[in-house]
Amino acid sequence: MMKKNKYLIFGILAFFMISSCDTLDIENIYDYNADLVWDDESLVEAYMANVYADVMGNWSATLDQKTQQLSGIHFYLDRVTITNTQYKEWNYETIRLINEAIVNVDAGTLDQEVKDDVIGQAKFLRAYVYFNMVRYHGGVPYITVPQNKDTDDLYVKRNSTAECFDFIIKDLDEAISLLPEQISKSSKEFGKIDGCFAIAFKAKVLLYKASPQFNPSNPWDNNYWKEAHTANETAYTKLKSLGYALTPQYEDIFLVERGPEVVFSVINTYPNKTINWDYGVRPGSESRGPASACPTWEFVKEFPMKDGKLYDDPTGTYHKTDEEFLQSYWENRDPRFDKSIIWNGSVYEVSNKSGNRQYTALGIADVLDDFGVNPAAKTNSTNLDRYSGFFVRKASDLSLLQSEVQQYDIDFIVMRFAEVMLNYAETANETGKSDVALSILKEIRERAGIEAGNDGNYGITATTREQIRAAIVAERNIEFCFEDMRFWNLRRLRMLDVLDGTTKHGVEAIAINPDGSEMAIAVAEEKAANNELTEEDFKYTTLQIPFTGVKVNSVPEKYYFFPIQQEVIDLNSNIEQNVDWGGTFDPTL
Repeated sequence: MMKKNKYLIFGILAFFMISSCDTLDIENIYDYNADLVWDDESLVEAYMANVYADVMGNWSATLDQKTQQLSGIHFYLDRVTITNTQYKEWNYETIRLINEAIVNVDAGTLDQEVKDDVIGQAKFLRAYVYFNMVRYHGGVPYITVPQNKDTDDLYVKRNSTAECFDFIIKDLDEAISLLPEQISKSSKEFGKIDGCFAIAFKAKVLLYKASPQFNPSNPWDNNYWKEAHTANETAYTKLKSLGYALTPQYEDIFLVERGPEVVFSVINTYPNKTINWDYGVRPGSESRGPASACPTWEFVKEFPMKDGKLYDDPTGTYHKTDEEFLQSYWENRDPRFDKSIIWNGSVYEVSNKSGNRQYTALGIADVLDDFGVNPAAKTNSTNLDRYSGFFVRKASDLSLLQSEVQQYDIDFIVMRFAEVMLNYAETANETGKSDVALSILKEIRERAGIEAGNDGNYGITATTREQIRAAIVAERNIEFCFEDMRFWNLRRLRMLDVLDGTTKHGVEAIAINPDGSEMAIAVAEEKAANNELTEEDFKYTTLQIPFTGVKVNSVPEKYYFFPIQQEVIDLNSNIEQNVDWGGTFDPTL
């Protein structure tokens, strides 16, 4: 792992690693002496690093609870209201910090090359923050200067969504003109924004602009798709020419840092900056507490088989009935399944435990790992409302001992080349270039390890525009699982109905003898202690999860644009509320 050591303190403990050697302090970025900062390159760098830390995010195990991928009913009735803070993105404190950087560094005495680089980074970050606000709410006030409460009119109105997209693209174009084209992964500057990330992100913004979310009356044939395709083709071609490529082994994307697929990542380095991914995904017996995110049976079923087709596709080599699949769901799967999911009886050589198998069966597994209601166990599981019988393997650093699990410091990938490829494929398909889209889908599946088949199509049967569109959505679901993309893609495509009114399930395992009868718990427990029970030594049944409480997702149509918080409107009566939330502002294009 290639790590660098420069960090700073943001507030109490917010660290963002960007370079090498010195420790820089701006103890409170909201209250600093500007005269001491903007003529000092090191302090400007520290200031900007604080802004990066505020904007870019990091690993979080629970983000895909919003979808069918992970257990938990995230969208209960009225999860989002006008008055609560849920799904509100109104980040004007950060916008002010960015605007101050742009104005003050330009007025300072640093070399022009340094000024240009800082302004380029700041304009990208401003576009990035505004884009997140727009995808939440539609148009927002697009403020580009630090406002003065004594001299400026603070009662601003919302810019239209179209105006916001124009401003975002303008900021990104100006950033691209100022930033270095590409920062080498061996450079001490790695971790800063470069032109490659900015070009790829601009293409993503234009994909959103063309999307059904913003164009409900003309979702697939609006003129924005051509603009989006041009930008995405440019991004794909540029990055590919500069050496970006799919990492050969899927698991290495995350575990071998700074690989060829990484377009931009947040740098984590123990002990200065750790993150709770392993702490959140490992079974309780291998962590410092219970897992906070577990895959669902619904999602397990969505992984293709090894031939690229679903288990219930009668044309597939590995076709199975529902019951056959339930009793052997781990067999002949898309290799990404093995690299993303832990299941009962699977080999899980965590903490240097050679040959270790992970069990989830009640009465057999560790009490911190079990899931089920088997009466023969004569004990109650305490995990029925949080577990599913599955755990997340993806991006987990199995080399860490249990005592070290909170030392997880693998870099968080904000964008990878596979996303650039699929964004390009999507715009190609919507502009009549289905051959390009299918070629990219095949590349993604080839890297995954799916069988090519006699026709060389890797299980892809789609031929029409609509079928290819669905194939891209399905591929994103698997390729980017647990990376917080599924919900936003469904929302962008106005497909939230696939989540609304749905339930989630887990799978209970009960040990059986060769004749199919249930194995005595004591016998099974002893065998499991020696890792002697494999997946085939169990029978499986499904249980709805959570076992108690709210069980049905509620994702109404109005969630395509979230409301402005009432508190914001109370402070500024010129801010209109969105139409689906009782207001007059139309957030679409």
